Amino acid sequence: MTNRCMTQTSIFAPKRILIDTDPGIDDAAAILLALASPELRVEGLSVVHGNCSVDQGIVNALAVLELAAAEEIPVAQGCPLPLVQPSLLAPETHGHSGLGYASLPPPRAKPLSQHACDFLIERILDAPGELTIVAIGPLTNLALTLRKEPRLAGAIKEIFLMGGAIRHPGNTTPLAEFNIYVDPHAAHIVFHSGIPITLVPLDVTYRCIFTEAHLQKLEQIPSPIPVFLRQATRFYMEFHDQYQGIQGCVINDPLALALTFRPDLCYYQDLYVDVDVSGGVCLGKTFADFYHMMNKPANMKVALEVRAEAFLELFVERIAALSRALLAQEVKRTR
Repeated sequence: MTNRCMTQTSIFAPKRILIDTDPGIDDAAAILLALASPELRVEGLSVVHGNCSVDQGIVNALAVLELAAAEEIPVAQGCPLPLVQPSLLAPETHGHSGLGYASLPPPRAKPLSQHACDFLIERILDAPGELTIVAIGPLTNLALTLRKEPRLAGAIKEIFLMGGAIRHPGNTTPLAEFNIYVDPHAAHIVFHSGIPITLVPLDVTYRCIFTEAHLQKLEQIPSPIPVFLRQATRFYMEFHDQYQGIQGCVINDPLALALTFRPDLCYYQDLYVDVDVSGGVCLGKTFADFYHMMNKPANMKVALEVRAEAFLELFVERIAALSRALLAQEVKRTR
């Protein structure tokens, strides 16, 4: 049965989140959206291989946090390789640095000495049932964390997971979405962990196109954040135009982030979802049992429809507000 969730944002304490990320262009946009949203409290970033190497991802994560004056948020370095598959990065999509044409200053902050898996275990077990994971990269960190500390499956409040393609074509193979294809074995572990999961697949993210008009609206604010988004997304837009015929760029990860506090942006169905790990052309394909042929209970809530314009308006409004706030801080500091 379709769950048409229209819950209003809570007026109480911010939702506590940890972001597991492979900081490419749309990951950076998702991090900025999280920092711009008072409904959320970002308690840490764990970095994984994916859009770029994990070493580059650490630099990107720290630099984006400093761009938004949030360098106090801890960042932990995680897994450099998938569990089984060979490494697959995405320089053709996100550029060699992972952030397109953007060039941020070298970050002053340093990552934690602690491995991301140990960081996640420590933070989650310190507050069982209170922390939400926003997983916007390959799932290697989360899979290894669950294997190292099985108690985590009962301690994570929920996971919002950007990944998969249910009825939509893949964006890495004809059938598979990038985050799942890069480490399908890790996805299999997470899918079957028993943790409440909201899956945000290409079915909904590919309806959310960030365009030149959105950029121009943000650029009315003389802040470094619109400058960064212009430089980063220009590369992303060129990729989408050349390879997919899309005018603009798909901002996958910010939609998954937004659903943590605005679930009404999507319509969902509770489904049994699995991932193909058998190899061949179907490797990494996510599939849902819509007609209960496998006689298995639903293991996640899947976003299948999206109010795209409402999401894009929210994204632009929040990034604009963050840009204005940082501009005001800078003006105050220089007086």
